[in-house]
Amino acid sequence: MKKRLVIAITGASGAIYGVRMLEALARLDEWESHLVLSASGALTAMHELDMGKARIEALADVVHSVKDIGASIASGSFLCEGMVIAPCSMRTLAAVAHGLADNLVTRAADVMLKERRRLVLLARETPLNLAHLRNMTAVTELGGIICPPVPAFYNRPVSIEDIVAHTVGRTLDLFGVPHEGMVQRWQGITA
Repeated sequence: MKKRLVIAITGASGAIYGVRMLEALARLDEWESHLVLSASGALTAMHELDMGKARIEALADVVHSVKDIGASIASGSFLCEGMVIAPCSMRTLAAVAHGLADNLVTRAADVMLKERRRLVLLARETPLNLAHLRNMTAVTELGGIICPPVPAFYNRPVSIEDIVAHTVGRTLDLFGVPHEGMVQRWQGITA
């Protein structure tokens, strides 16, 4: 059986993160991607990437409607390695933090938490207010991982693609997804 990873793309800036994860998984025969794309996520992707909903959905092995609360990924009996919300809007973060499973993104996230599976949120907002910080704390206390897409500079990125690839690679590392060339591993400071 293939390993499965759920990818949700919500309406925060940074749709490229979810798209690049789907592209990375599509190159791996032993992995299966399950996509949930919110309406705001599709709108943002069109604005930022000139990618329509159909083009993004074509990258995934399985596509689920955000309105389909009865989808396979809405049940703990659906076996998978976990879920990434990339990017994760502050609205989605708040819903996950408070157990508001009102659409398939937040229901699937709730399932990951209740089943003690890995849930990673690439939370996108700045500056952060106290409600954002408290919601991040709540998700962390529930077992989720807050992984803001903050660039690393020790790898000396020369393009936006370098910055995105590093974040995507580090996120995929959290699930044991193999990838090559995305992350320049820290080797320590040499004299």
